[in-house]
Amino acid sequence: MFYTLSWLAIAALFALWSMAAWALHAVAVWTLSRAGALSGSAAGLGDIALPEWLAPWVPVEWVQSFAQLMTGFVPLLESLLQATPTLAGGMTVVAWVLWGIGSALLLMLGAGLHFAIRLWLRRSARGSSAQTVVALATR
Repeated sequence: MFYTLSWLAIAALFALWSMAAWALHAVAVWTLSRAGALSGSAAGLGDIALPEWLAPWVPVEWVQSFAQLMTGFVPLLESLLQATPTLAGGMTVVAWVLWGIGSALLLMLGAGLHFAIRLWLRRSARGSSAQTVVALATR
């Protein structure tokens, strides 16, 4: 009975793991396939201004250097946004590999539980047989 309960628990964890992997894969692929539509939105990255309450506390040189730094990152960000839809196909491979690793770990957990239950049942059987021998010897 303990074997059945442990393997049912492993099967339930396996089902949850599979559903979570599928859902995260679907969200990741959807996000990556829609990221190409964001190209062009990085053009205003250099126009970011500090909030009015923070402006008196930050030196003007820091704000100008930050704006120049962000303007330099615009072409890199644009190319990354345009390349992300092609990464969606690679996400499937990553999801399958992670699902396989997690499934193998769950199977090892199940085998470990199976072995632990076997040891526990053997020790409890030895303990009860030893008590029976002691009880018969004292009569």
